[in-house]
This record gives sequence, C-alpha cells and structure tokens, in this order.
Amino acid sequence: MGLFDKLRRFIPKNHRYAQMLNGYTPIFSQFGTNIYASDVVQQALKCIVDEMSKLKPMHIRRVGNDYIPVNDSLQYVLENPNPLMTTSEFLEKTMWLLLLNCNVFILPTYYEWKDEKGNKKRYFDGLYPLKPTQVDFIEDASSTLYVKLTFENNFETTVAYSDIIHIRYNFSVNEYMGGDETGQPDHSGILSTLQLNKTLLEGIAKAMKASYAVNGVVKANTMIDGDKKEAAVRELEEKLKNSESGFLLTDLKSEFIPLQHDIQLVDEATLKFIDSKILRNWKVPLPILTGEFDKSQYSAFYQSALEPFILKISQAITKKVFTDREKSYGNEVRLYPEDLVFMTVDQTLEMVNMLSNTGALYENEKRNAFGIRPLPELSGKRYMSLNWVDVDIATQYQLDR
Repeated sequence: MGLFDKLRRFIPKNHRYAQMLNGYTPIFSQFGTNIYASDVVQQALKCIVDEMSKLKPMHIRRVGNDYIPVNDSLQYVLENPNPLMTTSEFLEKTMWLLLLNCNVFILPTYYEWKDEKGNKKRYFDGLYPLKPTQVDFIEDASSTLYVKLTFENNFETTVAYSDIIHIRYNFSVNEYMGGDETGQPDHSGILSTLQLNKTLLEGIAKAMKASYAVNGVVKANTMIDGDKKEAAVRELEEKLKNSESGFLLTDLKSEFIPLQHDIQLVDEATLKFIDSKILRNWKVPLPILTGEFDKSQYSAFYQSALEPFILKISQAITKKVFTDREKSYGNEVRLYPEDLVFMTVDQTLEMVNMLSNTGALYENEKRNAFGIRPLPELSGKRYMSLNWVDVDIATQYQLDR
C-alpha cells in the first residue's frame, strides 16, 4: 500500500468552505520561497534544522511528577516514521517544510478498534510529512472541519482536520495557517536587508573586477595610425608576458604610464552587521553559524531558536495522535534533546543536587532536567539522603537513636 492509498479519505457530503472571521475564503497556496536564494538565510535555517534533527521523540505517560516511557506502536513509528525516512530525516523534512512555508502537515496512519470496554484504540504504522501545493479548509453540515490537500501531481484528498498533525510557525493574523493573512511566509521585513546585502556583494565583485581592468597607459611620442597603434599595444603585452624580472624596457617612441587603483571595499564591520541583521530574524547568532560559539552563546541559541520549535512539534503531535481519554491519563509525545551539546548546566546541576537530598525529585525527573530520556526501570523511584531530618523532630530523632 502506497502513501496515496493511505491518503484516500472519506469526502464529506454537503461540504462548504469553512468560515473565517475576516471574510476571506480559506484557500491557501504554499511555497513562498523568494528569500531563500540568499546563502546567509540558507545557512541560518540549516543551523536550526541540523540541531532539531538530533532530537529523540518519545511517547511518555506523566503520572504525577513522574515520567514513564511507553513502548507501543506510537513509539515504534516515532523511531521508524515511514519506509523512506529515519527519525532524524523525518525531523529534518518537517523543519524545512515548516521554515519554508510557515506550515507543515503530517499524516499519521493507523488502524483503529475498540477494546472490550468500548474504548477506542489505535495501532500506528506511519508518520508522513506532506508537501501540498494548495490547502482548502472545508466543513460539513455538522461543522466538522476538514482539509482538502492538492499536490504537485494534481492528486487531491480530503482529511478530517482532527486526523492530521498541523504545525504552524508565526501563527498570528490568519485563523487557520501560520504566516501572513494569506497563509504565506511574511518576508516584507527582511527583503530590504537582503537587497542591501546583495548590493554590497555586487559592489565588491565590481570592485574586484575593476582592479583587473586597465592597469596602465602606453603613451606614443609620435603620430601613428590605428593599425600601428594596435600593433604597439600587442608588442607591449608580449613584453609584459615575457618579462620574468618585473622590469619593462621601452624605447623613445613609447612611454608606459601605470594607473594607480584605489579600490574601496566594504569594511568588515559593515558586512558583519548586515549578516547579523539577517541572522537575527531566526535568532541564530553569528558564532553559531561559524561554529565558534561558547557555552553561553549555545545556551541562548537553544532557548531562543530551538526550544519554541521543540514545544510546537511536541504539542502538535500530542494533540492529534491521542484521544481525549488518553490525554487525560497523561499521555504525550516529547522531543528529548539528549544528543544536543548542552553547555551551561551548572545551575541545573546545583538545583538537582539540592532537591535530590530531600527526595523531592523522581529519578526520571533528574534525567528529564538534563534532556535525557526517562528509563522504565527508574519509574516511580525517588531517593533521599539519610543525613537530613525534619527540624520539628530532630531532637526526638537524636534521642531515639
């Protein structure tokens, strides 16, 4: 069974376009890619995508303050999303689609049945990031929301909105889609900066080209016609080519006058400012781009650029793959950054050490604080130091001993 077979869904009868408060019809085309020809933009986005692809998605169940890993069909597809992708490739594809379009749709495929108590159960067998060229939001007579997806090969399918994972970036003025009011990425703010950067680079290229243009003037001390003038220039060029010492001998009939080139290039500070101004749109500092970052710079990059995406993806998957009953029991999907190089852990370590002595932390909470996945064998376990005692019974405790 191919992907398009899994995409075939029931088309609601008597459907109509969903209502929008601003009066627009909810039909959205995708792929606003007019800024991504810039190498600086591509490098900034790649920094984010590469770090996000290191995350480890995990199905957990939160019981009180404890985090219990769940090994089921959902966890299997989180580790093996579909026959074409590994987990890192799935996250990479998802992030590129999200950053390029401000929207990404992921289709979870599953079989559904009811257990002996009548509760709905799902067996998952795939997660597929989709790349539609057009998305229409429609609803049936009961106001159930659907999305009609059109692809590049003109294949169309309609899926219940509750059955598809929709992750939005810059979700603001549009009621259904991320981006601007048309569901497209809003590039108006950065286009002027990219144009300035392009102008500077073109100026540098022209300056470099000019430095190799006219290097000198040959002054003839006699009147010569056009053919002889060209022959004289060729003769001078041959002398320049054949000279190994760097000296050029001329006779009384000609005089070589060198031209002094004063090429004014853009200073380094200006170029750095322009690059930084572009990178700030995605909160990627220049040291991250060049790989010369320190601990505090990486920590700031993680918290400002990566953590919002981690929360978006985790919450969007959790919202759609679990039933309301499953969510009420604390089931959720989290992306654990255990493979990311955390640099500033001193404060976290100090907090864990302080709370561990009092038994205030479960063992998996300690692992979670450092972005490490919970372990089944540690579920429900807490440890405390015997060197601590309640101040109200300290005297009695000492006397009893």
